[in-house]
Amino acid sequence: MPPETRATYFSVDIECSGPVPAIYDMISLGAVVVAPDDTGALTLGDMHYVEIKPEGPKVDPGAMKVNGLDIEALRRDGTPRRTALLALADWVRAHTKPGTRPVFVGHNAPFDWSFVAWGYAAEELPNPFGYKALDTKALATGKLGVHWFDSSKEVLEERLGLEKEDLGLKHRADYDALYQAKLLIKLLEF
Repeated sequence: MPPETRATYFSVDIECSGPVPAIYDMISLGAVVVAPDDTGALTLGDMHYVEIKPEGPKVDPGAMKVNGLDIEALRRDGTPRRTALLALADWVRAHTKPGTRPVFVGHNAPFDWSFVAWGYAAEELPNPFGYKALDTKALATGKLGVHWFDSSKEVLEERLGLEKEDLGLKHRADYDALYQAKLLIKLLEF
């Protein structure tokens, strides 16, 4: 069985209030399902998005400038972290195809996965992805033979023939998760 048909991939992107979990918060999360269809071809599936109430002690103004989210609005109206993570776990369970296992995918997965994994650990909840993640930057270095420093989305979009990122939507977790899902499919088909 080809490796693509043994997994339901979940392209996940997070936005945060700073560079590391615990001190800073995951404040939004977007996810997109990438799963094999009846022929085994990978296809884009449903999306999931949530904005999360910050709890950490610090906020990095530079991070907030990048993500464009309003920290005060999130403190007031954001979804509590536990609620957001329970909903994500339910969504992952509901969208994992029978006979496959869920795989967390990120572009620079160590960063995004660390916030998600830390959140599940802090809430004493099981992480639906376990302790592993697939990094599209690392996958690109192997598949395309590019150097790590040439595994940016900008370089990969050109190498793989993807449409250019919409800079007006970039750093919005749902948009980035969708773009990364398209990148994953291209890399696995390469």
